[in-house]
Amino acid sequence: MSHSPEIREGVRRAYGAAAERPGGEHPFPVGRRFAESVGYPGAVLDRLPAVSVDAFAGVSNVAIRADIPPGATVVDVGCGSGLDALLAAEKAGAGGRVIGVDFSSSMLDRARRGVGQAGAANVELRHGDAERLPLEDASVDVALVNGIFNLNPARGAIFDELARIVRPGGLVFAAELILRGPAAQPRGADDDASWFA
Repeated sequence: MSHSPEIREGVRRAYGAAAERPGGEHPFPVGRRFAESVGYPGAVLDRLPAVSVDAFAGVSNVAIRADIPPGATVVDVGCGSGLDALLAAEKAGAGGRVIGVDFSSSMLDRARRGVGQAGAANVELRHGDAERLPLEDASVDVALVNGIFNLNPARGAIFDELARIVRPGGLVFAAELILRGPAAQPRGADDDASWFA
């Protein structure tokens, strides 16, 4: 039996809590210190709104490393608090466009505040699922995906959606957690309780 709805709701609750209380305890790292640990330079984080930096919960510095040409249309799948979307907007410039998509209303609220504080007129945020992206076919030049595959059992559908929305010759920059060996199970945990481990 699939536990996808339970996992999905658990992810939504966990990320909602990180958006609402980024300084609290979470089953994954959150915030500026973590962003710096995965390669976001402090000087870059300093110029971004704290509302976006404080709730960062990606797994790598995808937007720093991504090749985003001026004028590009970019999608940030699972945009969270908007940190990568704001960095992509800087690279794409005034002639470009960034669409951030997330399924957590709390994260999108935080991202909207960050976009407003940054004055990023070229960023649009949409509520949606990674496996059913609210974008037209072949409508983006660059897709950013920063740590969502490990949290969504519909991985095949996500890859299908990326293939659908990215233009021929477009680019996908993705980062994900990879286990090098079996994960240790917390004492008394079952599969449903330990999916973030």
